[in-house]
Amino acid sequence: MVETTNPNRQFTFLKGGEDAVASRDGDAFDWEKAASRVRESLHDALNAKHLCFLLGSGCSSLVMNGSQLGIPTMAPLAKEFLSAGPAGPDADERKALATYLGFDLGADEYAGNLERLMEALYSFQFVLKRSSNENFTKSNGAVNSLIKKITAFITGKCINGPFALDDTSVVDLYQSFYRKLVYRDRTLPRPWIFTTNYDLMSETALDRLGIPYCNGFSGTIERRFNPTTYRYALAEQLDLSNRKWAAVDSFVYLCKLHGSINWIEDGGSLFPIREIPAVTAESGKRVMIYPTPMKQNASFGSPYSDLFREFQGRIVRDQSVLIVAGYSFGDEHVNNLIFQALTIPTFRLIAFVQPDAEGVIRKLRDLKDPRIWLIGGDGPTDDTKAHYFSTFIDKFLPETPADKVDTAIRKVLQDLIIKGATSNAAEPESDDD
Repeated sequence: MVETTNPNRQFTFLKGGEDAVASRDGDAFDWEKAASRVRESLHDALNAKHLCFLLGSGCSSLVMNGSQLGIPTMAPLAKEFLSAGPAGPDADERKALATYLGFDLGADEYAGNLERLMEALYSFQFVLKRSSNENFTKSNGAVNSLIKKITAFITGKCINGPFALDDTSVVDLYQSFYRKLVYRDRTLPRPWIFTTNYDLMSETALDRLGIPYCNGFSGTIERRFNPTTYRYALAEQLDLSNRKWAAVDSFVYLCKLHGSINWIEDGGSLFPIREIPAVTAESGKRVMIYPTPMKQNASFGSPYSDLFREFQGRIVRDQSVLIVAGYSFGDEHVNNLIFQALTIPTFRLIAFVQPDAEGVIRKLRDLKDPRIWLIGGDGPTDDTKAHYFSTFIDKFLPETPADKVDTAIRKVLQDLIIKGATSNAAEPESDDD
């Protein structure tokens, strides 16, 4: 089936204050032609000396025909959790928080972000453990109960779903993404992938492609987080006699800023964070570690301080490019590091977002900084957006050599073989036959 583009759909590509794909002289907007201009620009950006990506929850969300095939973003997750249901807060918990803490679970701040609600609850937990106020302590049970419920709820969403059964749509997208990265010039540093997601989509895609990666963990029987592994590179030996080495082309660094569903806190080592199969987590063990200022223990120092140090250190390097997808700029601690990078003259920020969104995105737009590129709007079809992860991969990321060959073969099949066969079948037989 050939995909057709709706001529009434258009997107924007803001470079500073100018839309680089806007129609000129009254010409109709050509979506595919505009997409080609974005690909050309991204081709240059992908060859920057230091290339980083920031992938948010939108990258693991994929709705097709009204069905969620991946993991809902934080806003739908919050709405589902806070709605009346067995997995969410019950009436007694709501009453205890409102009566003793003056905390409204229905506030807009938490209705659209489950992580923000979790941070607030952890903050209450930290205070209540140290408070002698009788009224405050009456809400202790409700706070602890809700923390457990949210942890179980998010974990379940990251483990269970169509993607865990027989649907590979989301993992296929990630595979396409990583497949296009492996053709980066081998003389350039390997790309870094930073993500705020807890899920294992990246790891699954990389494993299926056979692409080696560093995620900060070392070991075999017990894989534990050791930040020094981010200093390592993977190389192949070219000459056994002269000990010549060359960096392996297909290698990426993966840095999960908010933790992962297969990380647990486990003592008995200098490195307390251990990586396990997600489905084998014991009941009562914390599978995800939430980065909140109130969490004063060893895991606050590691891995989070190490992970954010890597993020900050990579994007402030000379000639760095940060490409953002699936992230709505809702995390202040992440945003602040990006803002700091914007003080570096050679830094470039390329964000796939709804260009007319408010908040941080509007502030970025109002800067009219030519180093800031904002791409988004309508996708090629009615059920897509230009800033969706799927559109970013299929339409905007430059094709790899292998993709170009596949495209050429499909064109031969479509234009020569299939059309040729149809044309020959339609021709009337000659009297000479």
